[in-house]
Amino acid sequence: MLGFAFRRLLQAGIVMVTVALIAFSLFRFVGDPVNQMVGMETSVEQRAALRQELGLNDPVLVQFARFVANAARFDFGTSYQFRQPVADLFARRIPATLELSFASAVLALALGIPMGVYAGLKRDSPLSRLFLSLSLVGISLPTFFIGILLIFLFSVTLQWLPSFGRGEIVQVGSWWTTGFLTASGLKALVLPSITLGLYQMTLIMRLIRAEMLEVIRTDYIKFARARGLPDRLVHFRHALKNTLVPVVTITGLQLGSIIAFATITETVFQWPGMGLMFLQAVRNVDIPIMAAYLMLTAFLFVTINFVVDILYYLIDPRLRVDQA
Repeated sequence: MLGFAFRRLLQAGIVMVTVALIAFSLFRFVGDPVNQMVGMETSVEQRAALRQELGLNDPVLVQFARFVANAARFDFGTSYQFRQPVADLFARRIPATLELSFASAVLALALGIPMGVYAGLKRDSPLSRLFLSLSLVGISLPTFFIGILLIFLFSVTLQWLPSFGRGEIVQVGSWWTTGFLTASGLKALVLPSITLGLYQMTLIMRLIRAEMLEVIRTDYIKFARARGLPDRLVHFRHALKNTLVPVVTITGLQLGSIIAFATITETVFQWPGMGLMFLQAVRNVDIPIMAAYLMLTAFLFVTINFVVDILYYLIDPRLRVDQA
């Protein structure tokens, strides 16, 4: 177990160093940081002094080592656009993104797993066919289009739910904010969480359905039924447990993508999270924010993948046999 975890940590470290190199390249090859920080009236001497102060005259390897050391402390300097430390900007935006991602993940798992199990066990029922039809809609339609449709239906036509913003939020602790504790915050969370979680929900549902159809035809399931075990025990203790082996990996990756690719949903609903700030940074060539977002999303992906690998190791006994 420890050797398996160590190898995964080593691979995660290699991935993070590679992503750090890409993020560092943004500072080197996408514009000039000095030009982004000063105005037209700045003299050549002042520009040279600022370049020396920022360490841009140092060798590339020295600059990269300094960048990695600062990134480990989440120090990406000052935003060109907002003139504020990037860490402070992300600290104010992270709660909104994580809150939206958490709600979307819960929605995807809470609906996707039981729908997939039902569609696998009752494959010819009308409700199962309805689930498959809805899953085609969730997979085929782009995220921004689903968001616009939901806004048109529930915000413009029915006027039940807000179309933008996070609603009223509550300060929890020194830096965390949440909308879970207010009615307007919960209402504002409904449409964007459905938009962001719909694709993951349909993917999880179809994956579990396919795995259930394959597992229930295996010999050990037939033997369990021949022993007279009740259907509930056969389906949920034996069949569903064995479908989780491939499902855990795919689900982990998809839940990671909820955080990484929330930019479109946050833009459609003007959700004040990291994704919206990243798109604004791209539009304004704000390299520190772009680099910080790249590093943070990579770290989240690597962390989620590491947890998924450990769960995969615990669920699948074949991996433990191979490592023995």
